[in-house]
Amino acid sequence: MLKLTKLLPTTLLTLLIGCLSLPAGALANHSQATYFEATPLLLNGSTRASTIAQLQHLGVRALRVELSWHDVAPSPDSATKPAFEATNPGLYAWGAYDAIVQEAARLHWKVLLTVTSPVPSWATSNKKAPYITRPDPKDFQEFMTAVGRHYGTTVSAFSIWNEPNHPAFLMPQWNSNGKPASPRVYRGLFQAGYAGLQAAGVSSPTVLFGETAPTGYSKVNVHREHSRALLHDVAPLAFLREALCLNSRYRKSGSCSLLPMSGYAHHAYTIAAGPHYVDPNRDDVAIGTLSRLSNALNKAAAAHAIPARLPIWLTEFGVQSKPNRFLGVSVAQQAEFDAISEQIAWSNPRVAAFSQYLLRDDPVGGAPGSSVHGGTVGFQTGLEYVTGKAKPLYAGWPVPLTASKRHGGFSLWGLVRPATGATTVTVLVRLKGSHSYRTLKTLTTNSLGYWTLHTSVRGRFFRVRWTSPEGVRYEGPPIR
Repeated sequence: MLKLTKLLPTTLLTLLIGCLSLPAGALANHSQATYFEATPLLLNGSTRASTIAQLQHLGVRALRVELSWHDVAPSPDSATKPAFEATNPGLYAWGAYDAIVQEAARLHWKVLLTVTSPVPSWATSNKKAPYITRPDPKDFQEFMTAVGRHYGTTVSAFSIWNEPNHPAFLMPQWNSNGKPASPRVYRGLFQAGYAGLQAAGVSSPTVLFGETAPTGYSKVNVHREHSRALLHDVAPLAFLREALCLNSRYRKSGSCSLLPMSGYAHHAYTIAAGPHYVDPNRDDVAIGTLSRLSNALNKAAAAHAIPARLPIWLTEFGVQSKPNRFLGVSVAQQAEFDAISEQIAWSNPRVAAFSQYLLRDDPVGGAPGSSVHGGTVGFQTGLEYVTGKAKPLYAGWPVPLTASKRHGGFSLWGLVRPATGATTVTVLVRLKGSHSYRTLKTLTTNSLGYWTLHTSVRGRFFRVRWTSPEGVRYEGPPIR
């Protein structure tokens, strides 16, 4: 989960974006797996069944689950490692994680398992809470062997660590000389985790590298900021270069070998300015600047640091809505921005997966960066308020829609997410001066549920309506 450490300035955003005006049948080359993360609700036995039912209604067919090493390890708060065979999965308390994975298997849903901190006290270098400081690679390799033996046949993909470039999840981020520390710590953990899965008999595991937060610092000034500088997060591309032993020009700066990986995972959150915001720090990567990550991966591959043509997995994404007073937009804008962001990802052939973070909002927390100092940062990226009341995004996420000015008219793009094949969808329009909607067109999606439409009708608002074969009606919110 992302915990931003700096609040970026808000800028104006044009709400209309360009999209391909192709017939639905021409979209077959565009696809991406869609994951959903609702781990807190799914871990809770009292909300698991109702959450699964909601996810089914929304069209979910794949889950991202964050597995905390500390949650399942023996004697996790002890500074002394207990005497046990750490590669034996029978000695861990998998608990509710098993319940989630088993339910996903029953529904034939894919599971992306992100193994992350906090870790057992005995596996850290300082033995102190919050148990994220220099986790021992040997201990982690043994744990990942147990993970592979337990989940190797039921989990479709693994990812190692959540946001290792952020001080809420891995420490230290910087060395006392002002050089990044977390990238090399993470490299060792990734190598250990990969080796652990292989030792478990998962011979060719699908393992993602990175899981990086979108913003950070490319350099810090320890002389000016003293110890505060060491708590800054490392910018994702600066983190990538250092973890892959590359210098600022993406040339090998050591004897590091090529790292085996199946994809690069990233959390391309943006700020209230919207999906097209461009951060002035060129080492930051939000949804509107994915080309920065693509270019960095190409350069890293050319340096033989990673496999060529590595796909990008956007394993965590969401748009913050009010009442988040730091990064939130209106709930109407949230639905619009979320759809625009998904279309940006869909339009990028490098993106293999896109994941929604949160079904239900967190309680409102402090300012970005509060988590580093013991506070909480609540996320309001959910489809529901913290009370469970639906936002417009709850209606919009199953049938996302974007509208953009193009060639004297409007280009529309959408998806019927709950559909299991080609289906018919009705596009509605509300003209300027009118208070009601009328049918613009009923059209057929492609086999993946995607569709596009170009129209000369100058609508003020558009929305879509779809009825499932079981008779369940879906109607998205108004989109400008």
